[in-house]
Amino acid sequence: MAKKSVIARANKTPKFSTKAVNRCFKCGRKRGYMRQFDLCRICFRELANEGKIPGIRKSSW
Repeated sequence: MAKKSVIARANKTPKFSTKAVNRCFKCGRKRGYMRQFDLCRICFRELANEGKIPGIRKSSW
């Protein structure tokens, strides 16, 4: 879980576009971020297993 100050700093528009950091909207994690869902891999997995992301289900073969 990221600190509130770090999350707030990431939400501000940066002076330079390369300094922008994508963060999970749920926990604030910056690594393992998926743009399509705006989530980190951990939160994505939790929500997908609960069935809260439409169109996503666990694969099995």
